[in-house]
Formats: sequence, structure tokens, C-alpha cells
Amino acid sequence: MHLRPRYPVTTERLRLRPLDEGDVPALLAYRGRAEVCRYLPFAPMDEAVLRSRLAGDLSRTELTGPGQGLTLGVEDRSGRLVGDVVLFWHDERTAAGEVGYVLHPAATGRGYATEACRAVLDLAFGPLGLHRVAARVHAGNTASARVVARLGMRPEGRLVRAEPDPAAADGWADLLLFGLLAGEHRARREAAHGSAGARPADG
Repeated sequence: MHLRPRYPVTTERLRLRPLDEGDVPALLAYRGRAEVCRYLPFAPMDEAVLRSRLAGDLSRTELTGPGQGLTLGVEDRSGRLVGDVVLFWHDERTAAGEVGYVLHPAATGRGYATEACRAVLDLAFGPLGLHRVAARVHAGNTASARVVARLGMRPEGRLVRAEPDPAAADGWADLLLFGLLAGEHRARREAAHGSAGARPADG
């Protein structure tokens, strides 16, 4: 199993491509904001942290083995970096992965997260050949729960007090678990394309 996409990966409205050091100002504009990181598993990042990460995992262009993550910048039609989406490859034996995303606040509410994640799921279940992709969502993040529902992911459980959360009364938050199988994703994509003959707009 191996994944090296042909870049850019294009959707109806977006371009997905590897990140580089030239993206630091745009990344700071959202990954550096406390309100953006409120429900994410990392603290706001400063320039030094971003440059360090871009020298390593954030600039990866392919997946060659389990334990790796592929983070792709999300550009809108104007060419602005408005967020990024990540595909983790967790395990080869079970062909399991996980998807996540983060957007600039000004880019939310437009269906960009759904559109970008759907493209990454196409890569995960297509060229990479994963059997299953999961998503973990902070229980307070209702917007992300709606995104994964639009992707066809089913609720699969709740991990109680599983994520550190300084804003919570006891310092911990629940995580909601979602999952999607390759066959389910394929069936949804075929149904979406079957009647219209073209990629539908995301809501």
C-alpha cells in the first residue's frame, strides 16, 4: 500500500496540494488562533512551531507506511490557502485510517470541509486501498459532527473524558467516534454521480 497523489488534487471549487514554508503566514492566520484550535488536538501554533512542522510531517507529499499522515493545503478558487485536511494511515493489517481538517473561520459554512474531506476519502479508498476510515470529533464541536455526517460516516460510539480540554470544568472532554467503509463510500459516490452525471455541489 502506498499513496502519492498527482498534485494538485482538484474538486469542484478547491485545490488540494502539499504545504511548504511559503504557507507560514496563511497557516498562522488560522492554526495560530485559539478559537480555531478550541476543539482540535493541538494548541495554537506560532511561527517557530509551524516552521519546525513544515520541515517534517506537515510537508509530507506521500504515504509510504502506517503511522504516517498526509496533510494537504486547501485553496479556494482565488488561490488562497483557507485550511488543510489530513489523512492518517494507522494500520496496514486492518487497512485503517482517519481523516481530519481545520479551516480559517472566514472559510467555514461554505461546504469546503465536506468537499476537501470527500476528496481525501477518494484517495484513501482508491489509490491507498484502505478498508476503513474513522473520524474523532470533540463532543462540543457540533459543526464537525455535521461535516462527518454529510460524508456518510456513521456514529460508532463515545469516549468519555478522553481528550484534555482546559475549558471544561474537569479538564476533560468526550470524543465522538465515526466510521466509514470503502464499500459505503463507493456506493454513495456512485449514487451521487448516477443521476446527475456530475459531481454535486456540497452543502
